[in-house]
Amino acid sequence: MTRSILFKRTTLAGAMAVAFVTSALAQTAPPLKVLHVVPQADVVVTDPLYTTAWISTIHGTMVWESLFAWDSKLQPKPQMAKQWSTSPDGLIWRFTLREGLKFHDGSSVTTTDVIASLKRWMTIDLMAKKVALVTTAMTAVDESTFEWTLSKPVPGLIETLAAAPSHFAIIARAKDIPEPGKPMLSTIGSGPFRFNTELRISGARVVYDRSPNYIPRDEPPDGLSGGRVVKVDRVVFDVQPDTATAASALQAGEVDFLERPSYDLLPTLRRNRDVKLQVLTPLAGQALLRPNALYPPFNDPRARLALSYIINQDDEMAGGYGDSAYYRRCNSFFVCGSPNGTEAGAEDFGPNLERAKALLAEAGYKGETLKMIGTREISYMGPMAEVTADALRKAGIKVDLIWSDWGSVVTRSANQGSPDAGGWNIYVSGEPGVLAWSPNTNIFAYMPCDRSNLAGWPCDEEVEKLRAAYANAPVASRAPILEQLQRRLAIVSPYRLLGQATQPVAYRGNVHGVLDSPIVTYWNISKD
Repeated sequence: MTRSILFKRTTLAGAMAVAFVTSALAQTAPPLKVLHVVPQADVVVTDPLYTTAWISTIHGTMVWESLFAWDSKLQPKPQMAKQWSTSPDGLIWRFTLREGLKFHDGSSVTTTDVIASLKRWMTIDLMAKKVALVTTAMTAVDESTFEWTLSKPVPGLIETLAAAPSHFAIIARAKDIPEPGKPMLSTIGSGPFRFNTELRISGARVVYDRSPNYIPRDEPPDGLSGGRVVKVDRVVFDVQPDTATAASALQAGEVDFLERPSYDLLPTLRRNRDVKLQVLTPLAGQALLRPNALYPPFNDPRARLALSYIINQDDEMAGGYGDSAYYRRCNSFFVCGSPNGTEAGAEDFGPNLERAKALLAEAGYKGETLKMIGTREISYMGPMAEVTADALRKAGIKVDLIWSDWGSVVTRSANQGSPDAGGWNIYVSGEPGVLAWSPNTNIFAYMPCDRSNLAGWPCDEEVEKLRAAYANAPVASRAPILEQLQRRLAIVSPYRLLGQATQPVAYRGNVHGVLDSPIVTYWNISKD
């Protein structure tokens, strides 16, 4: 590695050296087994229920557990739950925790903690909020068993508890649950890794130590389910926004794992015999353009629809991903190639500036400058933001493209103020395919009218009725509802699809046990 590359790195070598320092080390103690990871972004928010950032979801699965979890095929499996049952009328559920569950401080996980955690989750997650509407009581039978009473059946309750979007049902200590609307400050969790606050350096390093109090399940690991057996002493996230520097560090053996290698560097990594590439899930993720529906012009669905006739997906995907082996065009809100991958109602989406300008005029756009927030920290987002800004300008839209780190984009995107008062009009984002493929989990397609949905806050009562009908329908009866929902979404346009792509991870050849999973996992991984 050249001296110039070393100087470009944000203290990556220093971070790795410091990560090995701990008061527990002595001359006779063996060295720690440390897995060095370049994450997709820094963990700015440590409470996975207080953000939609995917890196915080990955962090959340390391630090906390949930009652149920997805396997590699997105099927719900028990995790903290040992057994469960429901009454014949479906109104009373009983859950029993497995033995030996401990928090990182050594205290036992009890049903008091579980009930407090689930009650908080039901105020945040959109699907859980619907469960909350029919929940009449949650009662501890004893420290390991509790009952959940409903006013009407919820056939998909276990699926909802197992779903792993950003707002997944983590089990925290009851005393750590914050006031409504506040983030949880404690990082004492119930999962296989302990968050090391002493070695944390904001913007540079995040450290996770194997929790000695965690007892994994007996089953083999499968996706997020099964035995979460940690085979290293420590996982260190070495934050490195520069993708070329990160790839060079991997090839030099200075880091072990890249969560999101840049697509333009994949051919180089593929040629390196000491590096492996692996796609962890076949469901492609969506790249998307999210408009702010609270303010003109995108408070009018016609202006949002205009984006579908401005954007050229070929240009977007070539700019953001480069390697066509990993991406494709798609106008399905529920992922082309998935069981729900219909493009009904979006068959004519594509460049049509005449149509786009007519829709913008109908929506009342008069040449105002739009605030577009963007980041170069996530490899595909920077180029796509530039391609998008150019396409918008060609359609007669004035754009002020404002660059910052990803954490700042996430923070600003949550601002419901006007674009001229610290808010925004539009930004490029993404959604993993494991969330986007189902109406039950696609968080960007939620359109409630109380601003409880994801930043952008689009509202459409018909979409919400169709989503509820889909969730409550037997699986065999869902196809026609899904098509109606896709057609309605194509009209009201909560976001513009830029295309979809699978994202491989990259890791050194001496790293073993990387699981196929809807979320990157760091248990089961060993390092020679």
